[in-house]
Amino acid sequence: MKHAYLILAHTEFELLQLLVQALDDPRNDIYVHFDKRVNELPKLSVDQSRLIILTEREKVYWGDVSMIEAEYRLFRAAYTSGVEYAYFHLLSGVDLPLKSQNYIHSFFEDNQDREFVGFNWEITKAQINTRVRCVHLFPHSFRGAGILFQLKRVIRYSYIVLQKILGFKANRNIEFHKGGQWVSITRDLVSYLLSKHEELVRMYRYTFAPDEFFIQTLVWGTPFMERLYDKKDEGRGAVRAIGWRNGELVDYTSKDLPYLQTTEHLFARKFNSRDMTFIREVLKLSSTNG
Repeated sequence: MKHAYLILAHTEFELLQLLVQALDDPRNDIYVHFDKRVNELPKLSVDQSRLIILTEREKVYWGDVSMIEAEYRLFRAAYTSGVEYAYFHLLSGVDLPLKSQNYIHSFFEDNQDREFVGFNWEITKAQINTRVRCVHLFPHSFRGAGILFQLKRVIRYSYIVLQKILGFKANRNIEFHKGGQWVSITRDLVSYLLSKHEELVRMYRYTFAPDEFFIQTLVWGTPFMERLYDKKDEGRGAVRAIGWRNGELVDYTSKDLPYLQTTEHLFARKFNSRDMTFIREVLKLSSTNG
């Protein structure tokens, strides 16, 4: 089985090189998308994998549909490469594997045709309505500073309130579902995903953080639902340990090492390069032969 690793990167390039090294295996090809605002790309090296740095890049804005567009660039580059990948793994540049490549390939061989997409069941109907049924103005400006940003924020909020008062709902007939954007999916699902590109980008253009909705919503009600590895547990469903703390995504630290050493998950996010002693301990988990 040949696997494609698809990496979205914009910072922490020392850590990115360590991630690439941990994935370096003749059974893997590695595709990297750098945010278009990265002017000087780092030099990444591999010994056994094929490494592809995307030349056509998106300028990615937090909470914006541009994140979906960047993901689509990765999926399309791998899908149209001429290689029949069994699995496509979407990672960020601050992720790390927690198991060896032998273990990971064996796991996916044992679970062939399963889709590893996590679903989050804690989001409320009101939150869904606000995030993907309201039109969000200035979608490139969900984060920022200064007077202009604050003005855009006030206008956006006021417009959302007005939509709710008037009972306006975009995407009224869509049953939305939420979960992590980081997935491991089969060629069949990637093909289906690519066939819906224009439709999905148009639907999510003025929504908030659509990357947490578009794959889960897409597979809902399709035969892919029967192929999900775990519908109930978001982390297990995507075989990923995600560092959520009280609803906030935080970096793993040395205090989390016992958990990372014992979890069944295959990948984890997110990390930083401030404590390289800790990072080296995490990398040991993927360097064994098991």
